[in-house]
Amino acid sequence: MQDLTSSLKDVRGATCTANTPSDDVLLAQFARGDAAAARVLTDRLGPRSFSVALRMLGSRAEAEDITQEAMMRLWKMAPDWVSGQAKVSTWLYRVTMNLCVDYLRKQKPDRLADVPEPEDGQASVAERMQDKARKDALQVALSQLPERQRQAVVLRHIEELPNPEIAGIMGISVEAVESLTARGKRSLVAILSDRRGELGYDDD
Repeated sequence: MQDLTSSLKDVRGATCTANTPSDDVLLAQFARGDAAAARVLTDRLGPRSFSVALRMLGSRAEAEDITQEAMMRLWKMAPDWVSGQAKVSTWLYRVTMNLCVDYLRKQKPDRLADVPEPEDGQASVAERMQDKARKDALQVALSQLPERQRQAVVLRHIEELPNPEIAGIMGISVEAVESLTARGKRSLVAILSDRRGELGYDDD
């Protein structure tokens, strides 16, 4: 059995494991013409951008397009990047979020898409079916949140960013992040309340 918070963490698209060199160093190397640095930085940051876009848009194809555009913007600004001014990942999250918001505002609000998820080969068929049902339900529930609540929930509970970094990405105060996150999580619980038993969530 799972609670909603652990389920939100489970749907994170990818986790970066590389620790060295830093994003700043890699971006500076790319700006000097190092193609290998670009590949490493793409492998490190691309999945993060894609994870956010996927949870904001609910479509892999559209998330891939957003990620590609966000990374292209990163490469274009690389020569002007000032090390220490901000985190490269924070900059990319902000650009990804803005691209998603721009896209969503052009779409019909009732447009939802199925999001296929990778299956865990170690799980039983029944477990995989429930896991997919849970992830699909969460994606649909996320799509029903107000735009800012969805951003805060995705960044906090799926990307697991600290509130101060989220505040910087969203251009709001830490207190506002905390409020949006709390309201968003309460809304998700309410949306999913009728399916808690079916989806295998613990009762709080």
